[in-house]
Amino acid sequence: MQQPGSPSYGGGGPFNGGYQVPYNPYMAQNGAPRQQQPQQPPPSMYPSQGQMPPSGSSFQTSPTSNGGASSPPQQSYIENILRLNKGKLASVFMTFEGAKENNTKLFKGIIEAAGRDHLILSDPQTGMRYLLPLIYLDYASFEEEIEYAPEFGGVPR
Repeated sequence: MQQPGSPSYGGGGPFNGGYQVPYNPYMAQNGAPRQQQPQQPPPSMYPSQGQMPPSGSSFQTSPTSNGGASSPPQQSYIENILRLNKGKLASVFMTFEGAKENNTKLFKGIIEAAGRDHLILSDPQTGMRYLLPLIYLDYASFEEEIEYAPEFGGVPR
């Protein structure tokens, strides 16, 4: 049965050879195009300094002593520990799955940088620099003491 106000084609309902027009969100019920409502830009997730978040927002700030800028607490992730040890000589052991032969490899070098998913080592003997995806990291070893921040939950030195 046809809904009032919805257009159909071919003479009416399903038994008269016609069919119902499917719902179109851009058309009004009478078949005329809907009028566009002006759209407002979405509110920013991170208000700039001096702005207040919209009411009902879950955005929270914490007071700080450095002029309002706060850094989130660091967590004990490998990339953060590698960043703390920037400039140190490390032996990095990696396994590359899918390789038919020699799927494990040792990289020795100075830690230049570490990101969420990568490590950059420079080999002081050859001058080569390596961009290593952390997904292949088995472990890293150091010949000197490792820096590890107490706020990570470790024992302070």
